[in-house]
Amino acid sequence: MKRVFEINPWTVATHDLNPEDKRLQESMTSLGNEYMGMRGMFEEVYSGDTHQGIYIGGVWFPDKTRVGWWKNGYPLYFGKAINALNFVKADIYIDGHQIDLAKNEFQDFEVSLDMKHGVLKRRFTVFGVEVQVSRFVSAAFKELADIHYTFTSVDGYNHNIRFDASIDADVVNEDANYDEKFWQVLDAGNDVASSFIATQTIENPFGVPQFTVVARQSFIGGEKHGTNRGTKEVTDNFDIEVPTKGVVNFEKRVIVTTSRDYDSLKETIDAGTALTNKVLENSYQEIYEDHAQEWLKRWEKADVQIEGDDAAQQGIRFNLFHLFSTYYGNDPRLNIGPKGFTGEKYGGATYWDTEAFAIPVYLGVADPSVTRSLLQYRFDQLDGAFHNAKQQGLKGALYPMVTFDGIESHNEWEITFEEIHRNSTIAYAIYNYTNITGDHSWLDGDGAQVLYSIARFWADRVHYSKRNDQYMIHGVTGPNEYENNVNNNYYTNWMAKWVLQYSLDHYDEINDKQKAKLAITDEELVQWQDIVTKMYLPEADVDTKNGKKHIFVQHDTFLDKDLTPIADMPQDIRPINQNWSWDRILRSPYIKQSVTLHAMFYFPDAFTEEEKRNNFNFYEPLTVHESSLSPSVHAILAADLQMADKAVEMYERAARLDLDNYNNDTDDGLHITAMTGSWLAIVQGFAGMRVRNDELHLKPFLPKNWTKYAFRLVFRGHVLEVTVDKEGADVQLISGDPLTINLLGKQVTLTR
Repeated sequence: MKRVFEINPWTVATHDLNPEDKRLQESMTSLGNEYMGMRGMFEEVYSGDTHQGIYIGGVWFPDKTRVGWWKNGYPLYFGKAINALNFVKADIYIDGHQIDLAKNEFQDFEVSLDMKHGVLKRRFTVFGVEVQVSRFVSAAFKELADIHYTFTSVDGYNHNIRFDASIDADVVNEDANYDEKFWQVLDAGNDVASSFIATQTIENPFGVPQFTVVARQSFIGGEKHGTNRGTKEVTDNFDIEVPTKGVVNFEKRVIVTTSRDYDSLKETIDAGTALTNKVLENSYQEIYEDHAQEWLKRWEKADVQIEGDDAAQQGIRFNLFHLFSTYYGNDPRLNIGPKGFTGEKYGGATYWDTEAFAIPVYLGVADPSVTRSLLQYRFDQLDGAFHNAKQQGLKGALYPMVTFDGIESHNEWEITFEEIHRNSTIAYAIYNYTNITGDHSWLDGDGAQVLYSIARFWADRVHYSKRNDQYMIHGVTGPNEYENNVNNNYYTNWMAKWVLQYSLDHYDEINDKQKAKLAITDEELVQWQDIVTKMYLPEADVDTKNGKKHIFVQHDTFLDKDLTPIADMPQDIRPINQNWSWDRILRSPYIKQSVTLHAMFYFPDAFTEEEKRNNFNFYEPLTVHESSLSPSVHAILAADLQMADKAVEMYERAARLDLDNYNNDTDDGLHITAMTGSWLAIVQGFAGMRVRNDELHLKPFLPKNWTKYAFRLVFRGHVLEVTVDKEGADVQLISGDPLTINLLGKQVTLTR
């Protein structure tokens, strides 16, 4: 745990520039608007260690899979969200002295992320001038990034500033094979008002489209005295005079257009020109206000207010800010990358994290159409899922672990083709959408193609054990990636059984058009029922300090391990993934994230309280929570079991996972999909939100160090405001017709 930013409910700020924490600062202060985003690197030169990264939604490259020993079925490429051209670059000289805060003596440093309005602010004083920089990517004008400077003399002298503003296509990717570069320059140019550079991803042998990205910069203020064009860079040169008194403003606006929206290079360039001219019609204050108002609208719907704990308040807002910066449902071609626009690790556009953790949040804070877009994303990539299953010699659809286009593009065997539990989570998302919204149209329509193709996969992936007269699933990796190639992972088996049963239960509801496409035979339905009836689920009685308890066993040989709780081990081994060999981790009993407990997270009403308590008490002490997704699951289950202190402990870890760098891995980017966990921990955990038999249930409690919390919740055309304080719980109907809910076990009818 490392806290380098100050506690404030609406900002993430520091007054310290520590070179050791520079990358951490850049991750924390990233910006995005779903269309594009960037890390919080400095615009001007910084010769110390830094990770400069700008990323464009949906723009990626299929980097060739390179392994020493090829195995049949390996993906041919690893999809990567690549670093795009650097359009914020600046070389700034004050009276001939270059600004480089890695070398200069400076004072009054501050960097601050204003989460309420979506603006990154920075200030410092150097060479007698106070420099203030404000940067945002517009939530109202998706193609626009704005960098606004103010210069003020603080020593009573006039100063001359030379400002060289660039767009640089010679960028590097930290996540690349052999330091490869992925961009080529197609064109560059300038006119009186602006300059541009057009880039394209290099050719690839996999049939993946090449992406064109064009950035055009324009300026307000300063005296322009030239434009320089290099092979991979265009630079506009300005002189700015800073008087002894008063403030001088200088603004750079960048418009980014891509081939995702335009058919040719000319159209992409021309669109950038037209949008540049359009944005130049407005003042800085006007474009800022439009952007800030969009963020205020988001907060009006989704803000969670906490009183009595500013660290908890900052944590939930930080997570929602970065989640909405990554995805807000405006483009159904996009999904939610684990690092969003904050880094290159994990490369892919989407993991199973979206369905497991993000969809439940968007169902609660946004219009259902946002979730429908995420469901549509998977339907549109169904052909890729068929391809992935076929690669393994299996029927049906296997959704990828990592993808941009539906084709699996992750190159670790034990993850890509053993961690197949993710397939069930795609089906769970259909269930979750249907259950929470009450809308069955997706399940009965196109969603049926997804659900029943997944069911076919499971029916082929299981094998029948004659000796036991049961169906089993061997050779898998469960959500706990600290164990590979295990047999009969409880969660994987349980979820496969659930998918088949859910498919059987709803088959009669599917419309005739979808049934004809699926062509499911009576023999298949009989087989599915047989698998459901005879699915093997490992369980055992174990000795605990509270006597013998019955548990569900994580996999066939888990109980043969040395089951020493992690609290009884030397704590300097944590995190174990940075201190132990992989071999030692695989042999240990330590769990990266919830596995057996994950089924209880998805379906809490499918298990008795005793089953949940026994399994929680057995597995949580063995869990190291080194997956960013882990704390929220445990917070929700602990709340369900009235273990309030444990629930709050896990919430705090989920809410401040990146802010406090719990796992010592935030310097290369934030954990975007895990940021959903803090909202889930409050709403599903502390507030006990469940939907049972089409009725909303709430069972709130107040953490003992909090005096109050409140949030809004979207439910079936209604907006509710839930407030919990020391006096109890109150629910108000903000919009919609009268609604009856179950609050703390009692029926309550809400009216406006």
